[in-house]
Amino acid sequence: MSRSILLTGATGFVGGHVREALASVDVTVRCGSRRPDEAAQKYPEASWCRVDVTEPATLHQALQGCDAAIYLVHSMGNVEDYAREEREAAQAFASACTEAGVRRVVYLGGVAPEGPPSVHLASRLETGRILREQAAGVIELRAAMIIGAGSESWRICRDLAVRLPLMVLPRWLRTRSHPVAVRDVVAAIVHAVLHDDVPSGAYDVPGPECLRAEDILRRIAQLRGIEPITFRLPVLSPQLSSYWLKLVTTANYELARELIEGLTNDLLPSCPLYWDQMDDHQLQSFDDAALDAMRNGEELDKRTRALERVVHWMARRHRGTAT
Repeated sequence: MSRSILLTGATGFVGGHVREALASVDVTVRCGSRRPDEAAQKYPEASWCRVDVTEPATLHQALQGCDAAIYLVHSMGNVEDYAREEREAAQAFASACTEAGVRRVVYLGGVAPEGPPSVHLASRLETGRILREQAAGVIELRAAMIIGAGSESWRICRDLAVRLPLMVLPRWLRTRSHPVAVRDVVAAIVHAVLHDDVPSGAYDVPGPECLRAEDILRRIAQLRGIEPITFRLPVLSPQLSSYWLKLVTTANYELARELIEGLTNDLLPSCPLYWDQMDDHQLQSFDDAALDAMRNGEELDKRTRALERVVHWMARRHRGTAT
């Protein structure tokens, strides 16, 4: 019998990729959105239903007849007390899944830091804990930065790397993580929702390279032919750094501030790796994933393109002077 899946967050960055991936699999997919009519006009090939995690009645209705669900919902940047809303939403979703008899739930969360988590990461981890404890068959996939056009964390890194000919490197940019390609995260989600033989629990989905945050910025700049001038500034905190993001990046500022404040500790794998469940899967390299993201997300206005051309010119002059 074909699996019936509720995909929440189906219009989001990761959700959109998952929706497209599931379209080529022999499953029935019900796509959830708070505005299903708008979603249906934009993506008429999918089947849409109303899902609002703050309204439990919509969850019960959407989950009827589903034996699996993918939870890609977060409230960061949308409400002031998003941690409370995310906690209540996870509890409501777990309860609705139990009532509907859902046997598999896949949740995409964040990596557990080595030190105290930021509010954002703490909320991601708390959501995973609630789902694993209160619903059946839950697989929590923990990712660091996801590389892909549409990812806010990727957009921040991309904008910083290509728009700053003079790059300040505060101490927190030395923190390490394993950025991972969106195609690999999607492959893990699809695999997890289709394979009941994978044990429930929390799994990390790291990319193939361990990189410091400053290495990520340098690698992106180099892929664009830029060699930025850099110097270290040990006193600049993540909170202070977030203020000047408004001048550099087009990413949502509230999201950017939360993401930057999560970079005070290393974000390294501490759970079993989900890739051990996918022996034939080959991870995409950081450079290839970054090039794909830049090719698919270069929708810039004339002013921004002019700014980036100036940065590239300054970088070329710097290289010429150095030689």
